[in-house]
Amino acid sequence: MNTPPRPAASERLLSLLERHWPWLAFAGVALVLLDLLTPILTPFVLGAALAYLGDPLVDRLERLRLSRTVGAVIVFAVFLALMTLLLLLLAPLLTRQLLLMIHQIPEWIRWLQDVALPRLGIGLPAGVRPDADSLSRALAQHLQQAGGIATSLAAALGQSTPRVLGFIAQLLLIPVVTFYLLRDWDTLVAQVRRLIPPRWLPAADSFAREADTVLSAFIRGQLLVMLALAAIYSVGLSLAGLDAAIAVGIGAGLVSFVPYLGFITGTLVATLAMLVQTQGLFAPVLWVWMVFGIGQTLEATVLTPNLVGDRVGLHPVAVIFALLAGGELFGFAGVLLALPVAAVLMVLLRCARSHWLASPLYRGPSPPDSG
Repeated sequence: MNTPPRPAASERLLSLLERHWPWLAFAGVALVLLDLLTPILTPFVLGAALAYLGDPLVDRLERLRLSRTVGAVIVFAVFLALMTLLLLLLAPLLTRQLLLMIHQIPEWIRWLQDVALPRLGIGLPAGVRPDADSLSRALAQHLQQAGGIATSLAAALGQSTPRVLGFIAQLLLIPVVTFYLLRDWDTLVAQVRRLIPPRWLPAADSFAREADTVLSAFIRGQLLVMLALAAIYSVGLSLAGLDAAIAVGIGAGLVSFVPYLGFITGTLVATLAMLVQTQGLFAPVLWVWMVFGIGQTLEATVLTPNLVGDRVGLHPVAVIFALLAGGELFGFAGVLLALPVAAVLMVLLRCARSHWLASPLYRGPSPPDSG
């Protein structure tokens, strides 16, 4: 009995497009809307991230026979209290240290052009030498009194009232989105699961479990690594005697999600600040380098292996590319989503790799039986 010939690949593709064009059109429209709505995505992305972090805690409270709503209220209240406490404790200190660093900018410039560069045999032409004295006088006029800062800030805000109101609205929207997503997280996941065709559920459940493991390891683990590094750098630089230790340490810790960025920028800023503070003494700089060396060693050998683990496996180049691509495509919201999306895509690539290695196209035809 003759079997009918299989249709060509192009014919199968056209048939697939004819059957499913409404869904493809819907996906295209969704992508266009996503691009158009990028400016308002940030509070929803942050709210979803906070809800994802708090969902396991709400699940534990549910196992203690509390309702989902009560558990969400408790977790949300704890989040809000911790953030408020951090702001009350750190904001005044960070403000003072940042103002101190701003005051020292002319000193940094003067030290670079009068001390550091001449020691290296480099001399700047007179036409490109920055006027540190003029900059110092300008900063003194604007930062001498706190009232001057408040007046300048109020004037700037008054000139862009719609943007300021929009920013405040998005800021207030974050806790609202967080609470409702935290309360309805399991319901939303169940509704998404019901949309998956039954024949795909085993594979989808396996993928969802692995993606959740990778995401939780990455988001929760990376957040703990950032906080730990911020604490290590801040305490170490304070012991080294740096005046702006807290500001530099927290800044270096918070940008450490980009491989080596926190280490490099923190080391450069702290070194320059220490040289200016000590009038060019080199011995205190060694303590600064020791602090960042210890922090980098602890991150590589203790913090990242234990808090993030090796399941995420994002290469540093992939991290940098994901951040740049996310920012280029979707702005700040894209930067926030870049690494979680990259982690999920990595799970997809692992699944695709396993299917490829088991496919007949890769394995080739079976050898004929010799018997």
